[in-house]
Amino acid sequence: MGERGGREGAGREPGGFRATTPVGAPGFVTVRLDGVARARAPRAGGSIFRRERTARGAGARPSRPFADVSNGRLIVTGGAGFIGSAAIWQLNALGHDDILCVDALRTGDKWKNLVGLRVADVLHKDDFLARLARDPGQFGPVAGVLHMGACSATTERDADYLLANNTRYTATLCDWALARGTRFVYASSAATYGDGAQGFDDDPARLEALVPLNMYGFSKHLFDLQAQRSGRLARIAGLKFFNVFGPNEYHKGEMMSVVCKAVRQVRATGRLSLFESYRDDYGHGEQMRDFVYVKDCVRAMAWLLEHPEANGLFNLGTGRARSWNDLAHAVFTALGVPPAIDYVAMPESIRDRYQYFTEATMSRLAATGCPVPRTALEDAVADYVTNYLVPGERTLGVAG
Repeated sequence: MGERGGREGAGREPGGFRATTPVGAPGFVTVRLDGVARARAPRAGGSIFRRERTARGAGARPSRPFADVSNGRLIVTGGAGFIGSAAIWQLNALGHDDILCVDALRTGDKWKNLVGLRVADVLHKDDFLARLARDPGQFGPVAGVLHMGACSATTERDADYLLANNTRYTATLCDWALARGTRFVYASSAATYGDGAQGFDDDPARLEALVPLNMYGFSKHLFDLQAQRSGRLARIAGLKFFNVFGPNEYHKGEMMSVVCKAVRQVRATGRLSLFESYRDDYGHGEQMRDFVYVKDCVRAMAWLLEHPEANGLFNLGTGRARSWNDLAHAVFTALGVPPAIDYVAMPESIRDRYQYFTEATMSRLAATGCPVPRTALEDAVADYVTNYLVPGERTLGVAG
């Protein structure tokens, strides 16, 4: 949400229904006919998550209470960013139109992510907070807040800015939401895990022991700690995003995913560069990440918005680490060209803090009944490349 960066995953590497819908679009059921994936719209009426439980029949989990997010406005901060705009796309597909988008657009291209989406208004993040301070009730009944806004540049050195923009902004908005009985779902980050030496377990008992490596990670971790110590975390849901990729990240520059960068590089040169390994236990390109598709992420976010009983701090990844080589081969396959990978020296400035492995533990989020990410890396890359990147880096609001 800040002018200085967009949403990212764990580390520097890398926020209406349509007649034709790509595989994985929200509000649609994917079916496979003769090995070809197709999407069809489910019958109308109610939440997609309610329909899924009904479809599972007698063996389904008992119903849980729902937050009535249809009765009141929804607010999405960082709403023009990568994950935030994808969340609005998801909410639109579920029938939500009264959405206030909060962000800082300035002179960049984030505004393009809003084209084709249905929002009630777009407010600058500072104007929004100032209005809340003057009149906490001026936006009328607000059913839920998805707080995705933040400066997520891991290279940002202005600690005062990060504490104001990431930590205190989140605390202020969280307190406002809780005071009004409004559902609050916010973005933490897998960057809070630091070098991963203690693993990537979202067990709340281990929260105090985490040691972030950069100021961005610390600014996120500090609110997580405040929320746990104050008891807020028992009434809200936070998400630690891992390596998210997908449509609407084009404005992020160096913070874009490697998938997007790789497609640009391969189409320009026919080759792709990956970092060499400097550890004997990992071959070149065999460093591993938990790559998660943005469509899966926003599906989980929408579910949490509807389920006020599912509270706490959760990882959001696939739970399965894959190598950079796997990712590269998926890109080449999606582009229909033979693999051609060059392994290049890693800058010395990051060698001593480079993460060789990240993998989210997903058991806690899955236990809530939330639809955890399931799309295979190859399928997600194929959808992203063929339906969005190759046709001209199309956004979700334009391409569907």
